[in-house]
Amino acid sequence: MRILFIADLVGNEAVDLVADLLPGLKHQHRIDFTIVNGENADKGKGITEKQIQRLKSCGVGCVTSGNHIWDPRKREVLVKHAGYLLRPLNYPEGNVGLGSATFRLESGEKVAVLNLQGRSFMYSIDCPFRIAQKEIRRLRSETPIIFVDFHAEATAEKQALGWHLDGQASAVIGTHTHVQTADERILPRGAAYLSDAGMTGPVDSVIGMETNKAIERFMMQSHVYYSIAKGNIRLNAVVIEIDPQNGKATHIERINTNKEEFFRER
Repeated sequence: MRILFIADLVGNEAVDLVADLLPGLKHQHRIDFTIVNGENADKGKGITEKQIQRLKSCGVGCVTSGNHIWDPRKREVLVKHAGYLLRPLNYPEGNVGLGSATFRLESGEKVAVLNLQGRSFMYSIDCPFRIAQKEIRRLRSETPIIFVDFHAEATAEKQALGWHLDGQASAVIGTHTHVQTADERILPRGAAYLSDAGMTGPVDSVIGMETNKAIERFMMQSHVYYSIAKGNIRLNAVVIEIDPQNGKATHIERINTNKEEFFRER
């Protein structure tokens, strides 16, 4: 079982790049299931109905998210596509949407996806560690293949959750910082781990935003509206191979490419 996870989409150009590269990526890496984090797809805040439909049509099996998915202008998208579009499970009860889902593949195998959000330097929401354990116990009654997208700021919190879920989840992959880390590994009890999968979006930027706007915001310390940067769009992703019998990861590989490089190297 090979899962492709594509890191945080920033802007519509990132959606375009996924549509362009996904067929080739799936063929090259023999992908069985594709997950995309799409919480920044629409101008940095949430995702639109049109973007969801485009990702579905090009073969994305599940879209995860994070703290920006709650944009009130796109609330209906989260409601309509609950179960395909996930939000972090550990927000308080009563919030719309779903934080986990199980998907049956054409092969008959099932893949579970769990979306969580960290608390360090973020929001005081429910404990991701306790909720993850409880939810994974439920999901394991359906499948041993469990992928966790942990949307968090602090590397220490991400690493702690990776160790906490080693032997329970197949993969714990960090998102949110938009910078791909180089610490991919298989933990001792079989969980694939990466602190941050990175960003699919404009790299000549400050985590996807126009550099001049970001600099002004830091210098002036007052509210400045961010704008999505343009051009030089790169795709960051990770491929994880999992033993479908026991749910343990056997291989993890990072991807960092753009359209020109990908088609030149094929």
